Amino acid sequence: MTFDRRSMLKGTAAAIAAPAVLRAHDALASSGSVKVFAWQDYIQPNIAEKFEADTGITLELTTFGSNDEAESTVKANGGGGFDIVFPSITNSTNYVDDAGESFFAPVPAEVNVGNVIPSFVRDSATLGGVHGGEQILLPFNWGTEGITLNRGALPIADADLSFGDLWREEAKGAAAFRQKSVIMGTGLYLDATGEVPSNRMLDVYRSEEDARRVWGGVTEFILSRKENFGAFWNNATEATSAFKEAGCIIGQTWDTTGLLLNRENPDFVYRAPKEGIITWLDSVGMLKQAENREQAIAFINFVLQPEIGGMFATNTGYNSAVAGAAEFASEEYKAQFNAVYTAEVLNNMWWWQADTPFFAPIRNEFVEIITNA
Repeated sequence: MTFDRRSMLKGTAAAIAAPAVLRAHDALASSGSVKVFAWQDYIQPNIAEKFEADTGITLELTTFGSNDEAESTVKANGGGGFDIVFPSITNSTNYVDDAGESFFAPVPAEVNVGNVIPSFVRDSATLGGVHGGEQILLPFNWGTEGITLNRGALPIADADLSFGDLWREEAKGAAAFRQKSVIMGTGLYLDATGEVPSNRMLDVYRSEEDARRVWGGVTEFILSRKENFGAFWNNATEATSAFKEAGCIIGQTWDTTGLLLNRENPDFVYRAPKEGIITWLDSVGMLKQAENREQAIAFINFVLQPEIGGMFATNTGYNSAVAGAAEFASEEYKAQFNAVYTAEVLNNMWWWQADTPFFAPIRNEFVEIITNA
């Protein structure tokens, strides 16, 4: 497989060439500031410095480590406090006021929407990118949750790797995971084995009764193997620490955890479980209460440039949703992408779905049970 075959996933014919400079409209916002609320590792110094140098706009960056933290912060500010937010697109329904109106504004006409891979924009409509018939969030990047493995301690071949391997005898006291994710990964494993049928975990979105049935069975399985608990994580820093400091040898993690560990120690690999790698889509949007509209538009157009998408991918190990960004990423990133995302993996991805009203509250009940076990 060559890197160019990423088009298998994206469904695009050819990368869209973005202008080398920002649109003339963005030159109007060549001063002032923009308040951005992003994941901890998204806007790293090389991107922040280039934005300020290219636009003359001061970047006021605040970071978060989880969707729950981002949602609660925006809600506590009544839907304000920032100009730009980077939510996971499936969580968009949690950014609403008491009247059911989204905190996000429709994507401004001046934004270079055409720079985003068209199939991602299309598919975002059913994942949470559209509210009231209007596009409010644009796909920004995508990534996965699979298995990070220390092959020096636990030699499992790619073809045999499973979410169920978290619960092997050899992983006692050495498995790392985020609780709200492990019940999905383990659920996929138990569905595949027939122990807890769940229609590949889609039943947890279907009804409260199904969610309780499935997550109840999965939680019972996990608790019966709680001696495997090594470390819980809720953000990228904690996930890395689980392996580097807590001594974990296997974990269900985001892709960036395993890929960055691999750059330091080749014994660590990040791979797709045979049940299907869990895939997420993050987005970027402007709040209705944005105080710096012109600067916010300039910022969105800046991060939607292929060059910046490539810098982002190299920095984080995540995959940009900007067409042509891969051409600007490092050779190391490209090599790691090809090692993980084979044709078989790309054809067997499991996408997080848009949250249903009962999804998060019921899941959180079982997360608490696991956490307090």
